[in-house]
Amino acid sequence: MRLWHRKLIPYLPRQQILGQHRECCALRGKGWGRKHSTVDYVFEYDPVVLYFYHLIVMLEMESRGYKVEENWFKMSYRGKALGFDSAWLFHANNGGSGFTFTKHDDNYLRECLDNLKGKGVIISEEIFNLGGGK
Repeated sequence: MRLWHRKLIPYLPRQQILGQHRECCALRGKGWGRKHSTVDYVFEYDPVVLYFYHLIVMLEMESRGYKVEENWFKMSYRGKALGFDSAWLFHANNGGSGFTFTKHDDNYLRECLDNLKGKGVIISEEIFNLGGGK
């Protein structure tokens, strides 16, 4: 699974938005630090960056009428198995990226659009003013 570019979140179909939530929950839980080629970059950032990304996903889900487990809105929550862990939030890997994954640039957005297209989900590049194609 991948983390879709954050600009795509409002346009993701049901299956992808729910999958994104599951992926974020797994990464915030026992999946933190476990190698996986499509999401390894996440571990180069503070966990708080993942939290803010997940927050965007959860708010989108709620705007669509989905009910999200309330604890996931708490930054230190790591799932039922791990509970709350404030120490987890201080991994000082952020490198000044703020609260976003710097990998989520226009090239990554195009890559995500192509991946979605392969799944039969067509979202126009024009929405994002990418211009000039690839």
